[in-house]
Amino acid sequence: MSPDTHVAIIGGGLAGISAALALQEAGLRTTVYEARPRLGGATCSFRRGDLTVDNGQHVFLRCCSAYQGLLRRLGAADRVAIQPRFDVTVLSPKSGGGRGTGRLRRARLPGPFHLLPALAGYALLSPMERMRAVRASRALDRLDLDDPALDGVAMGRWLAAHGQRRWPRQALWDLFITSALNIGVEEAALGSAAMVCRTALLGRADAADIGIASVPLGELHGTLAADRVRRSGGEVRLRAKVEAIEPGPKIVVDGERAAADAVVVAVPHRAAAALVPAEACPDRAHWAGLGSSPIVNVHVVYDRPVTRLPFAAAVGSPVQWVFDRTAVSGLESGQHLAVSVSAADRWIGMPTARIRDVFTGALERLFPAAGQAGITDFFVTRERHATFRQSPGSGALRPAATTRLPGIFLAGAWTDTGWPDTMEGAVRSGLTAARLVRRHLEGVSRR
Repeated sequence: MSPDTHVAIIGGGLAGISAALALQEAGLRTTVYEARPRLGGATCSFRRGDLTVDNGQHVFLRCCSAYQGLLRRLGAADRVAIQPRFDVTVLSPKSGGGRGTGRLRRARLPGPFHLLPALAGYALLSPMERMRAVRASRALDRLDLDDPALDGVAMGRWLAAHGQRRWPRQALWDLFITSALNIGVEEAALGSAAMVCRTALLGRADAADIGIASVPLGELHGTLAADRVRRSGGEVRLRAKVEAIEPGPKIVVDGERAAADAVVVAVPHRAAAALVPAEACPDRAHWAGLGSSPIVNVHVVYDRPVTRLPFAAAVGSPVQWVFDRTAVSGLESGQHLAVSVSAADRWIGMPTARIRDVFTGALERLFPAAGQAGITDFFVTRERHATFRQSPGSGALRPAATTRLPGIFLAGAWTDTGWPDTMEGAVRSGLTAARLVRRHLEGVSRR
């Protein structure tokens, strides 16, 4: 391949960044076109007074090897913290039918036995419910994840058929499925849900250890990523809106045509369907069936600390997961809690004042000290199209990275990565696209 070979990457999210860096490592020249004034895609930060606030709480697991590889490429592996051992406190308000506090902590045993002691002592379930949960886990572990029929079954229905009643589905399964897939366990596709459980919970013992960025995401996925692409010989064009892709391939950006030896389309499925030529993806209209699922993040700044927990899960409460963001946001006194609410259809259009009433009260029931603290700031961030809707049938709609036109490839967590719509899935998609671009260009150079 000629050193002048040029690859255009449309979209500066994690998929586009990963594709660019992988191609540049192979000696190819890339240009990342991003319509927004920053890189990072769905993971970004903003300023609110003296605080630097992430638009949402994004976590990863130790099993997310591709994402951790991206961090190493960015020179940012030291800017995240991973638990030494999976350990989650699960809170439930004692009023309104709750059962107190539980804890899920892996034992020093090989997988899949590492979580059995935690499940056996999980206080939010009765002894019989725990036994049934173990049986369901064993049945889940026996599923063939390559069976396309799993994509057509709802996880909630499957769990009910395997002895999981409503409370265990909420107090155990929903904890992981809803946050991983951004859809409630009742609606989640069994194939995707089983993949999450098998990979994170029933596989390698340390797979589910939780990792969290210790710096704002705007720095991690924005500033650092842009610097790395440029230092590796690539170009980053911000506020550059690609309007069309033509066979050749060519792109139309800000009204001007530019030729490229290959194009990676690394934007959300709605935008991709409007960009790629019909000849490349004749079924692109079907991508609309992937839909979307929202995430809402509720931020509460207290005038004093109300909990010592770095993060916690909650059941029997509108709170799902809550994180202490005090240090990362730069708050010098008090405490900044961020509540991450996945599958947030109920909340996405609700006025902030009503959300405040609901969630401040819910936090007081989980953290009694919050009732004695003053609130110095309250705000809500909303991601209406945070992920595609990972419901039954969605897997069949996810396209491969290749298209029918030579030189045009797809990337993004919505494509068929084998992973759910997550940071890990996004990075994997970018690496896959980069590999296919290299194979295509090597074939062209041999002709």
